[in-house]
Order: sequence, then structure tokens, then C-alpha cells
Amino acid sequence: MTTSNTATGDVDPAVREELARLRDSIDNIDAAVVHMLAERFKCTQQVGHLKARHQLPPADPAREARQIARLRALAENAKLDPAFAEKFLNFIVAEVIRHHERIADEALNGSATAGN
Repeated sequence: MTTSNTATGDVDPAVREELARLRDSIDNIDAAVVHMLAERFKCTQQVGHLKARHQLPPADPAREARQIARLRALAENAKLDPAFAEKFLNFIVAEVIRHHERIADEALNGSATAGN
């Protein structure tokens, strides 16, 4: 059985079939992740509007620290690198804070900022 990395190489049909099956699963998971992130951001947008209405700061470092600890524990239990999970959450939180800052700015200035 050949396991060539070239698209034109002689690869066992069973290997191609298994590769296609696994890639289909990966594609489905990627789609689910995108939809879950979209739902998460819908919720965080609502949080941003609530914070803006009540002049709360865009960031909540104590909440973020709790979430990082929680996500690291979840990652460990799921056999996922906790450092990766933390980096992923930090990336998401940075985007959420950026959205909250924009929402607060719009609430303060009474105008929508184009492009954000």
C-alpha cells in the first residue's frame, strides 16, 4: 500500500476513501464551529449593548480569568492542549472586547462607525 502525498500518486482506494471520510467529518466540524462562534458573538453583542447602556467597561478581567481557568480545565478533560485552548479563548475575547468598545463608542457618540 502506497501512502504518497501527491494527488496523482498511486494511493490505495481504501486509503483515499478513508481520507475522504475523515475530511468530510472535519468539514462538518468546521461548519459547526463557525455556527457556534456566530451564536456566541450574537450573545456577546447583546452583552456589549447592555454594558454600553449601563456604562460598564468593555473588558471584565476577573470574568476573563475565570473563563480561562474553566476552559483550560475543559481542555484537559477533553485531551486538548490547555495552552491552545487559552490562546483560542484569548483571540475570541480580544475580538469581543473590540466589539464592546465599538458599541460603547457608538452609544456615547450616537453614531455607527462604518466598517467595524
